[in-house]
Amino acid sequence: MNIFVVGLNQIYDVEIDKVNKPYLPLASGVMSMKLGVGVVVISLIMSLAMGMISGSLALMAALLCLFFLGSLYSIELPFMRWKRDPFLAAATIVTARALVIQFAYFIHIQFSSCVQMYVLGEPLVFSRGVTFAACFMFLFASVISLFKDIPDVEGDEMHGFKSFSVMLGQERVFWMCINILMVAYGGAMAIGVSSSSLLNKIVTVLGHFSLASLLMYRALRINISTAGSVYGFYMFIWKLFYAEYFLIPFMR
Repeated sequence: MNIFVVGLNQIYDVEIDKVNKPYLPLASGVMSMKLGVGVVVISLIMSLAMGMISGSLALMAALLCLFFLGSLYSIELPFMRWKRDPFLAAATIVTARALVIQFAYFIHIQFSSCVQMYVLGEPLVFSRGVTFAACFMFLFASVISLFKDIPDVEGDEMHGFKSFSVMLGQERVFWMCINILMVAYGGAMAIGVSSSSLLNKIVTVLGHFSLASLLMYRALRINISTAGSVYGFYMFIWKLFYAEYFLIPFMR
């Protein structure tokens, strides 16, 4: 489903990407539009088929939500193409990353693996970890939605996209993103300190402190005027995003 969402965006953004990201497969011509559409369609079919085969309503609901959000974000039709509006664009990314993925997949795993839910009928209770993940990823997804447009100002202005980076300026949005992430890491350390387990305290506090320190170290050395440098930092943020999943299990 992620391949479908990203691929669909590249199909509809091919002219913009020729300016902002000419190295992408469709924009560079390495991949034909016909092949690109084929990959996207097959990925969608495979994703939905796997959801149906699983028999999990939660997983299927998550996949359908991601399909609709990805379509609303990218497709050029009336009342769609939400990426043109910075608030709607942020809303789709935050909803998908912070809410749908965290809660729907948690429910899927719980109902797939916990016998007491089937046999004993015990109610579903969201753990401290998944609640933390939703809150933390809400901030992280907000940053991703803001940061992704920083290196794309030239192409966005050319095609009339009013992103926050176009309206507020690249440097201002950059440091806004860094501050949001530092708040997220500070909150994570505060929650980690309240854990009843010494091991969990050590791992969560030191882990988030290390990631926050690495983030600030990189931020102070970036050249915002260079698109390649900003894009490299954006990919670094994605690494921090996935690194968080190593720490979430300790948020108990």
